[in-house]
Amino acid sequence: MNSIKVSEYNPYYKPYIDAVNKDLGIVEGLKQNLDDVVSFYSNIPKEKHSYAYAEGKWTIKDVLLHIIDTERIFAYRALRIARQDGTPLAGFEQDDYVVHANAEKRTMESLLEEYRTVRQATITLFSSYDTDTLLFIGEASGFPVSVRAIGYIIMGHENHHLKIIKERYL
Repeated sequence: MNSIKVSEYNPYYKPYIDAVNKDLGIVEGLKQNLDDVVSFYSNIPKEKHSYAYAEGKWTIKDVLLHIIDTERIFAYRALRIARQDGTPLAGFEQDDYVVHANAEKRTMESLLEEYRTVRQATITLFSSYDTDTLLFIGEASGFPVSVRAIGYIIMGHENHHLKIIKERYL
């Protein structure tokens, strides 16, 4: 079950899927990432929360809220596909979301509380899927995607951003 096929996702997401330990499985991986992300962001010094490494780049708080927003959207996609809704799902413009998210007006604590809540909902959702459901395929952003791939993309997406923060922000 851990061997995901390239036909299950847009090639754009391959680096995200490759950045995940698929031996854990989706639910255990989501739980592990929850702990890792909360610990990581909790240990970022307060003076860095609003830091961006270059003009026009997102702040650390912007990145965290982007991760939250993206997880919500991908979990919704997984739900629609799992319920066999054949409607193609549109993409979204991440930069528009960040501009209107007001992350800078929020505390890191409030963002982490929102992250925990969203992640717990995602864990509960993926816990409800059986092996067959994880293999259901729908269409998102013009490409086929499986419920299983979405679970790995959610984790890989946040791993991607943690790596960028470590390399460019801290």
